[in-house]
Amino acid sequence: MTENTTPVGVPLPRPPYDPELVAGLAAIRNAVPPLGDDTLQQLRELTKKAVPGTEPVDLTVGGRVRVDELNVATQHTELPMVVLSPAEGQGPWPLIYFIHGGAMVAGGRHLGLDDFLSHVADGTAVVASIEYRLAPEHPDPTPVTDCYNGLGWCVENAERLRIDASHVVVAGTSAGGGLAAGITLMARDNGAPQVSHQVLICPMLDDRYETHSSVMLDDDGSWDRIGSLYGWTALLGDRRGSADVSCYAAPARAADASGLPRTYIDVGSAEGFRDEVVDYATRLSRAGVSVDLHMWAGGFHGYENISTAAISQASSSTRAEFIRRALER
Repeated sequence: MTENTTPVGVPLPRPPYDPELVAGLAAIRNAVPPLGDDTLQQLRELTKKAVPGTEPVDLTVGGRVRVDELNVATQHTELPMVVLSPAEGQGPWPLIYFIHGGAMVAGGRHLGLDDFLSHVADGTAVVASIEYRLAPEHPDPTPVTDCYNGLGWCVENAERLRIDASHVVVAGTSAGGGLAAGITLMARDNGAPQVSHQVLICPMLDDRYETHSSVMLDDDGSWDRIGSLYGWTALLGDRRGSADVSCYAAPARAADASGLPRTYIDVGSAEGFRDEVVDYATRLSRAGVSVDLHMWAGGFHGYENISTAAISQASSSTRAEFIRRALER
């Protein structure tokens, strides 16, 4: 853990934002309100389908992708799930099990799916995305349990989905990245389902606020300490920051990082999750896990959505290439 040793009251330095991202950050600020009780419903509406400020995506890719909207029966509830599969061919294909972001309190199963469409359209994967229940109405352990049970359902229904149950890539963005890491830890500890790779995109991993980066952004206009604190508190309540938090909820707390699958993990250098991401990647490496870690200079949280910036294009293409190789095994 990288400790914050800056004296109280002294502003913490952060790397400058990449110049190409600044205009995009202004657009994000205009499109997305700061997260709080009074804006939560608005944010949920904004993030239900697609990234705010972006054009809707044709999930069928002109007919090359089959889109199935399902209701999945898990323990005690039914959850919506969208499954994207190649329109041609019989499979079985590797599964990319994707978990959306939204600070544990917003987002939906379609948010962020466009990052994985190319792998379905080219006939190399099936993508499934679960709509887990959100905090604060459904606090921990509901979100991570929903995601784990959804993955179990996919594996149990491998023939129906035309997937190879032994070739599963678990992926997630932001809060979804934290949940992806959490269910991968669960799968390791429970001995199933089998996960071949995890792809953690700027993941939300640590509720404790002990690192420099976790407290360096305060009402900054990008995804800052205030929004992150709201999400963690909605998920954990009074337990946030205490010893009574599971590593499945906050994967940075995992005492044992061994036995995890090959991992891709990325982060911006100017975002609050930076230090916890680097710490987690380092701990996995020390435990013998194969890790691809990428820190993108000048990136704030959500930088990858500024598609015109070179840093965003490089980040997306690097991640897509890792996934392509992961699907080939």
